[in-house]
Amino acid sequence: MSDGMFRTVSGLKQGYDPDEVDDFFAHARAVYEQGPASALSSKDVRGVAFDMVRGGYVTAAVDAALDRLEAAFVARARAEFIATQGQPAWMAKLSEQARTLYGRLGRPDGDRFAPPERRQAGYEAADVDELCRRLVAYFDTGAPLAAAEVRAATFRRRKGPNAYAEAPVDAFLARAVEVLLGVE
Repeated sequence: MSDGMFRTVSGLKQGYDPDEVDDFFAHARAVYEQGPASALSSKDVRGVAFDMVRGGYVTAAVDAALDRLEAAFVARARAEFIATQGQPAWMAKLSEQARTLYGRLGRPDGDRFAPPERRQAGYEAADVDELCRRLVAYFDTGAPLAAAEVRAATFRRRKGPNAYAEAPVDAFLARAVEVLLGVE
């Protein structure tokens, strides 16, 4: 049973399954404190999903904790990498990761990602393109942009040719967050 790590929603609303959340955070804590670094990565934290149940944990609170946990695992990986290979090697690795983003960032607005499949809704292309322009400004001129801003970005829903398929956008932004966290 849950030990109450987070607030719960009322019994009529849905939230994350408390037992699943508690188990995941207990495992993450054990790995972070004692386990091998390879047992859980920031990518694993980013990809975790929990069932929704009545009276579950408030999703926003759990999501915020997951964001902090991901940042902690990135910081740990950075420290371990720098300790063995040095700061210049870390920056070279981040630069290489950032370069993998440039292929899409260099495309014109409206053409960065494929549209959704027939009749499927996707993201409003103009909204995604605006965030991509902010990423370009960050990489090219050092304009301020935090990983939390990219994570918190929301896009209007859209169907048709002025939409981008969600999965490729989400995967691309996850990589961008990883690069930003590596610098923060």
